[in-house]
Parts: sequence; structure tokens; C-alpha cells
Amino acid sequence: MLDNLVIGMAGSGGDGIVSAGETLIAAAATEGYYGIMTKSFGSQIRGGESSCRVRISSGPVLNPGGTLDVAVALNWPDFLKFGAELPVGGNTVVIYESKSGVTADKIPIVGVTPAEVVAVPFGELAKKMGGTDKAKNTVVLGLLAGWFDIARETLIKNVAKKLAKKGPEVVAAAERAFNAGVAYAAEHPLKSDMRMAPPKDGRGTKILTDGNDICAAAAIFAGCRFFGGYPITPSTEVMQYLSREIWKYGGAVLQAEDEIAGVGAAVGASFAGVKAMTATSGPGMSLKTEMIGLASIAELPLVVVNVQRGGPSTGMPTKPEQADLFQACFSAHGDGPRPVLAPTTVADTFGMTVEAFNIAEEYQTPVILLSDQEIGQRKEACTPVDTAKYKVVDRLRPTAAELEDYTRFRFTDTGVSPVSQPGMLGGNYLAAGIEHNEKGDPTASGAMHGKMNDKRHKKLAPLVHRRDLFHVEGDPAAPLGLISWGSTAGVCREALAIARRRGIGAKLLVPYLLYPVAEEVYHEFFIGVKAGLVVELSHQGQLYRLLRMYVDVPRGIRSMCRSGAAPYLPEDVVRELRAATLGLQGETAETRQPQE
Repeated sequence: MLDNLVIGMAGSGGDGIVSAGETLIAAAATEGYYGIMTKSFGSQIRGGESSCRVRISSGPVLNPGGTLDVAVALNWPDFLKFGAELPVGGNTVVIYESKSGVTADKIPIVGVTPAEVVAVPFGELAKKMGGTDKAKNTVVLGLLAGWFDIARETLIKNVAKKLAKKGPEVVAAAERAFNAGVAYAAEHPLKSDMRMAPPKDGRGTKILTDGNDICAAAAIFAGCRFFGGYPITPSTEVMQYLSREIWKYGGAVLQAEDEIAGVGAAVGASFAGVKAMTATSGPGMSLKTEMIGLASIAELPLVVVNVQRGGPSTGMPTKPEQADLFQACFSAHGDGPRPVLAPTTVADTFGMTVEAFNIAEEYQTPVILLSDQEIGQRKEACTPVDTAKYKVVDRLRPTAAELEDYTRFRFTDTGVSPVSQPGMLGGNYLAAGIEHNEKGDPTASGAMHGKMNDKRHKKLAPLVHRRDLFHVEGDPAAPLGLISWGSTAGVCREALAIARRRGIGAKLLVPYLLYPVAEEVYHEFFIGVKAGLVVELSHQGQLYRLLRMYVDVPRGIRSMCRSGAAPYLPEDVVRELRAATLGLQGETAETRQPQE
């Protein structure tokens, strides 16, 4: 029996592939399985290709998995468009539409011989039993339930629930299509037994959510009561969730006329004393830059979520990338500092969002939270959030005595000065984008500008000592080091576990705080490290280059990077670690050679 199963499916828009994936992982979560589902589309508004990748596991998972165990192609042209996103290997069972006219020995998978190839008349079964070609996705679910013993009863209940509003006739047709798939699987058994093992921790309840929804939920928990934004793929679900839920907690959402107005409204709400946020993707971040600078100089708390996608410009709106790190750290005119955080999974997006609000409030600064398309839009079955673990921080407000002669930007030992809000007696001050003195009065003094720059940077200094914003695992004395962030970190965590099982000694550092750079943390990690990788999904290797600006990176550490839309697999990283190990062995052998 299998503890882990990775299924990839692709078809045309309208085939219901993503809907089938969502139904599958929801049923698995109900049964107590862990899992991750990613989805990918072409950039067309309607039509085009669509795919999903579902990983179901009896234990916790950290990434969407490696090479597919099962590949489902409703049609070959659309399946092949996803390339490395749906990798087929020698252990893959390939299932495809028999009416494609392709024989099993001629499938268009180049350079690979799958373990088994099965042609299935999806369309014929769907029309015969479901009454419509659109029931193909339900036939697929029946096949998967039959062959792999995945949550059969729960699956059919979920299908019925999803279609209930369409009437009993539609539900009955879907049930017939599902059962047709189950029956076909029974009549055409696979060569190998690939049934899923039961969940290791029993049928405990799992929550099924995505990164954008859990980010919005965490914002409400952290006290966010205003969202100003503009729809943009792949972050729009943050605004949609808040539009449904935030009013229940006394909050409001403004869908503005553009990205600039959205963040401007959020800055205004923060000035008014309300915890505020905005969410966008790379092109929207470009437009929001000036207002983020206003929040910096006015020392106002603000959370800006960037769900990264492929760029530049419009780029690839439906594909993941980690190429906005430079933008997050440095797209500020003048010396405008801003902390940059990044979650690594859907589950830890909750904690990182709460942390973003806490840092914004404590240090009166804009904070950028770098998610990406994979985390933002993937479904993850995980254990319920224990909110008791998290504290909520509010901004420092002036006392009655401080309001008697209120000095908004007073120089303090920490760099943080109490912030008032409209309506506080004696708390009026000028909050403008122009440089100012302690009272908030405009100034052109170079000396005062220098002091204010010191103040704005000084208050963020404690962040680099926050060891809880970094995670280190593996052998502390290992000569190989891995560093990774964001959604790629989960791939490296699994790669580290595989490498250790194969006798490769390595350790991994995952930074949740990307900027300011915690030089001491990296220095300690690099002690004893002779070689290794900084793994990320960007063409330039932006974290690697950022580290080299601040840290003495060992010569043997190199950048492992590539452009988005083709996420890494754990075996990709293991292969490079193995090569690095052989390289170290070669160096050792050379040093042992007798000198002439």
C-alpha cells in the first residue's frame, strides 16, 4: 500500500479538471489524509488549457511532490503544454482518452517509458452514464477511487453536494458517471496494487484551505479592519475572502479604481488608527511603491501582501515565481526601509500574516509579505490552526501626559514614538510625505533628514535578532548547506530528508525574514560549510545575490535558480547535493596527493 500518491491531470478549460482535483483533495481531507493541490491555467480569460496536481499522503507533506505517480490526460495537446509541471517518469501510470487515436505504445511522452499506460473511453462513459460529455471529470474521480481506494463514499457525497443546486436529475447523472468509473476500474485492474494506506494519525479532522484565504483569515485575527485594493491574479482571493467576512468584525473593504488608490486608502485608514492592509502581485506592487514610501516616512503601520507571479510586466499571471524579492527590498525612493517576510506553506501563512501585522504595528512601518501563486492558490489539507499560539500586538499610543505637548516623531531609545489618531485631544500632527522634524513640521535641513533616517532604520534593528523568524534543520556540523525560502523551501525540506536517508550530510536554513538581512544568523549557519546551494525560483537567484551584499558567503555556496512556471522537484535538489558531495570528496583527495 502507498503512503503517498501524486496525481496530475490536464485537459481543456471547461473539462472540470480543477473542480475534480478540488473534490478529490476535499474528500481525502475529510478522511484524515494530508495533502496539497496546485492548479495551473493558461493566461486566457476563457478556454485554454487547465491542470491540477494533487498529492495525498498518510502523513504531513511540505510540497506538491516529485514525478507523478498517476498522469491523467483528457487530451494530449493540453497535457503536453504543462511540461515540467506534470513530469512523467518510469513509475508513472498514464491514463488517457482512448478516443484520441493514439495507441498505448505511441503516447507522446518523449524519452520516458511509463510503468503502465491505460486508455479509457472517458467521453463515451460520460455521455452514456452521465448524459453529457461534461461528466468526464466525474468518471475520472470514479476511476481514481476504484484503482487507488481513495475515499470512495466521501467522494460521491462531495460530488452530490457540489451539484445539489442543479437539481436531483443532475446529481443522479453524476452518480452514474462516478459509478461507471468505479466499475471500469474494477473490470480493468492495474498491474500493480497502488491502494492508499490509511492516514497515520487516524481520521482526524483536517482543514482544507489555500494561502490567500488563510492569509485573509489571519489578517482578521490580527485585528485588520480595513482592506483597500484592486483585483489582480493571483491575489484577488484575499480581497474576496475579506469582502465576505471582515464586516462581521466591524471592518470594511474598499475595491478601489486602481492599485494606487487601494493602497492610498489603506494608508489613510492606518493614519486614522485602524489596522490596514492591501494585497496585489508584481505589477500592482510597482504602482504601490510611492504610497509605501509615504507609509515609511509617516511611520504608519501597513501590511502589503504580494502574491508573486511570473514577470516582468504582465508576464505569466497564473504561474509561480520568486522574482519580486529585489522589488520588495529595494523599490523605495530614498532610504525607505521595510521588513520583508515570506511564508513557506499554506499552513504557516497564518502565522506569517499575524507576524506581519505585529511587526507593522510595533515598529510603525510598512511590511511586505511575499507569498506566491503556488502558496496563494494551492489547496492544502493540514491540521487546524491553534490560534492560542499567537499574540496580537497593537501600536504604541501616547499617554495623557504625552498628549499635553505631543511630539509625534520624538526621538526615543528604540526609535519608536507614540502615534496618535484623529480625535485624540492634543494629538493633532502633520502626517505628510515631506521630510519633517520631531513635531512633524516640514524641514529642508540635511542634519534633521539624517536624524530621521537614523530613526526609521534604528527601530527595525531588533528584527535581525529574532531567531524565531528562521528555521534550521539537519546536521549542525554538516559540510553541505542549503538555503531556501517561500514555496521552494518545502521542496528543500523533503530533499534534505531524502539526502539524509542516502547518507549525505547536509543542513537547511529557511528564512522567514528576508530583509533586513540577519547577518549573524547566516554567519553561524555557514560555520563549517564547504559547499551548498541557495535554491529559489528566479532567473537571477535574487536571495543568493542579496546575501552576498551583506554576508561573507563561502566560496562553495552557489546559486541554484531558474525562472518560474517550472517548480523544483525534491530529486532536483538531491541530485545537486550529491554532486556537491562528490566535489568535496574530490577536493579532499587532491589535498592528500603527495607534492613533487
